[in-house]
Amino acid sequence: MEHYRPTKAFVNLHAIQENLKSLKQYLPRHTSVIAVVKADGYGHGEVRVAQAAIEAGARMVSVATPDEALHLRERGIAADILVMGPSPVQFAQVAATQGIHITVSDAEWLRQAARILESASQPLNVHVKIDSGMGRIGLRDENALQEIVEVIEGTPEIQLAGTFTHFACADEEDTSKTEMQFKRFMELVDKFPKRPPLVHASNSAAALLYPEYALDAVRFGISLYGIAPSPYVERKLPFGLKKAFTLETELAYVKKLEMGSTISYGGTYETEQDEWIGTLPIGYADGLKRGLRGQEVLIAGERMPIVGTICMDQCMVKLPREFAVGEKVTLIGRQGDQEITMEEWADRIGTIPYEIAVTIGKRIPRIY
Repeated sequence: MEHYRPTKAFVNLHAIQENLKSLKQYLPRHTSVIAVVKADGYGHGEVRVAQAAIEAGARMVSVATPDEALHLRERGIAADILVMGPSPVQFAQVAATQGIHITVSDAEWLRQAARILESASQPLNVHVKIDSGMGRIGLRDENALQEIVEVIEGTPEIQLAGTFTHFACADEEDTSKTEMQFKRFMELVDKFPKRPPLVHASNSAAALLYPEYALDAVRFGISLYGIAPSPYVERKLPFGLKKAFTLETELAYVKKLEMGSTISYGGTYETEQDEWIGTLPIGYADGLKRGLRGQEVLIAGERMPIVGTICMDQCMVKLPREFAVGEKVTLIGRQGDQEITMEEWADRIGTIPYEIAVTIGKRIPRIY
């Protein structure tokens, strides 16, 4: 498909593969990598990222919802897929048929699934989620675990494929909460009559900072895409991460405005002298949030600020001199010795780079 709008996102699949390979070299040899491609591959494109990660040695991929898993299957991803979030019981038979692993933390859910699966041609693979301190989903005590184990052992249509937990504070300097979570998790893992085939606890932060917690697998999410989970983790990285995402557009219109001219809705910017103003065809419908007013972009390797209220489809930048229409503009990425990152955007609006990544609009085409 030809894209006429100059606003495009470029995704470097080689960078994603290099990040995964670097992690595999850093981890113990027996530890495999689960590539997390939920939320459209953190905005990078789940299908192409999944393909690249599997080629680079990922054991399986994981998503958040049943629909995300089915989308990957429909697009030809044949590797194991884990749905990490809750699934409705009606999905059990579809998951079994499609070879999709799902997360369970409730015995009653399994009992209902067992009735649905009576005619299934192959077993449903489940991973038991343990809540060791995140407070989200997952069982919390030995009695709940034993009840789940009894249902699984009594249901040939259900197969225990793994167990996992999720760390809440692994990206922080204080290690005490993560240590406590790991201890609680392993105490419950030891209560299984037989150790599950795949025991996994570490997210990106823990995989990078706690190699001793690697277990059978780690779930590599945000850092698969070259983004550190937090400034603290970035300072402690055991290897360099390669950023995979670049966001570019072009100057669509350039004009010289006299002193005292106002820009955009509400007249929120007024020129203090005669100024060159450029219009960019990207706005908040594309993920350029209105709070990013004042954020700089790169043109000819120089930083130039967004001025005035960001519109739904366009925004304006203050230029130091006249530029030609069609001049390349980098919003996220590098030009010369200057670089603008998702972390910079996140700092400006008081959020985290995860949120920036997953809210870059889908109407911006991804070019691989």
